[in-house]
Formats: sequence, C-alpha cells, structure tokens
Amino acid sequence: MVIYQPSRKSGRLKGSKLQVQDRGKRIKFEIFQLLQSPDVASGLDAIARFPARKVINSLFLALCSGDEQVKWRAVTAMGRVVGQLADEDMEAARMVMRRFMWNLNDESGGIGWGCAEAMGEIMAGQAGLASEYVHMLLSYIQPDGNYLEHPLLRRGALWGLGRLAQTRPELLHHWEATRHMIPYLEDGDAPARGLAVWSLGLLGAGPVRSRIEALLSDDAEIQLYRDGRLISCRIRELAAEAWSSL
Repeated sequence: MVIYQPSRKSGRLKGSKLQVQDRGKRIKFEIFQLLQSPDVASGLDAIARFPARKVINSLFLALCSGDEQVKWRAVTAMGRVVGQLADEDMEAARMVMRRFMWNLNDESGGIGWGCAEAMGEIMAGQAGLASEYVHMLLSYIQPDGNYLEHPLLRRGALWGLGRLAQTRPELLHHWEATRHMIPYLEDGDAPARGLAVWSLGLLGAGPVRSRIEALLSDDAEIQLYRDGRLISCRIRELAAEAWSSL
C-alpha cells in the first residue's frame, strides 16, 4: 500500500500561503484598531505609515463598516494612502480608482458602500487623479450618466463632490457641476438636499441664490462629515452658510 506524503516543496508552499493569510489578518486587525483609536490623528498617521499596498484591502473592508465613525475615518485614511501611492506609482493608484468604479457598477454584483466618498476624498488631495476621474464622480448623480439608483450611494457621490469643492472648485466649475447639483436642492431625500446646498455654497454658485433661499426654513436634520468630524446639523443651517458665502 502506498501512503501519500506531501513533498517538502508542497509543504513549504502551503506554509507560506498560511503565513501570508496570517499577516493579512494581523494587518486587518491593526488597521481596524487604529480606525477606532480615541486619538484620531495619531491613528490616521499610523495607517499612513504602512506601505499602501498592505492596507488598501483592509480600508476597503472598513468602508463597509456599520460603525459610521470607522467608515468615515476609513474614507479619510484612503485619501491619504492612495494619495501617497499616486506619488510613487500613478498606475497603481489608478487601479484603486478603477476598483471603486467597478464596485459602483451594477455588474459588480456588490454595493459600493463608501466608494464614492473615498473617490472624492482622494481627488481632493491628489490633483492628477482629480483631473482624470472628476467626470466619473459627477456622472454618478446625473440621470443621463452613471446614475446611482440607491439613495445612500447618491449621497456618497454628493458628499464626494462637496469634498472636492473644498479644494478644487475650479475643476468642478469646468465640468459644470453646479448645473447637475441644482436639482438636488428639491430632492425628497433630506440628506441629498443638505449635501447639495453644502456643496453649492462651497462652489460659490451665485445664480442659485434664490433656490437656496427656499431651504432657509428646511428644518430636516442630517449628519455631515466635514473637517474630520461627523456632526448633526439642520439643512436650514447649511443653507444659511451657503447663502452667506454667495
């Protein structure tokens, strides 16, 4: 009778694969611990010190977290990590952007939670990627574009555009983003209204002043992530900010 004994070579391969899996689990655990750190700045700094390729998969998982704080910190971390990656290897950074786009595509079979937000965060900090992918992010809110049917995903795209408006308003003006955002001021989804008025205020969209005026009495409360914090605010407060900036 012949008894099968694995060769040393096959044993080494199997052991090596398990070691890689163990390292991946350790990195994932460490990244999630850092995203939950009470010291937010130190946690994000620590994540940014990892080699980008080692943490991107863990950050993709964190974007889907049911914990809003973890999700939004992952968005911020993704912006820093992919921005650094772009400085070293632009094509590798483009692959990450294409992965976001694939996750937001109906054909992917999944739901791209956090992907549009991460795209906006990355482009807010990285000029090269912004010039290449801003039109894709904008297309997600256009009924005649790559419109995102799920309201939560559309909110993500609107937030991403608002984040981009904080650093590259001229780029959004070039793509006539204001024209595509205006209809959302009357959207039945309160967070979409709030995100639209926030973004338009950042863009200094003077011609929509009368449309924004209608939201000065909108008492709906939404959550907004800005300046690294998740806050609760009323749409009328965002409308007042936008009004005063026009």
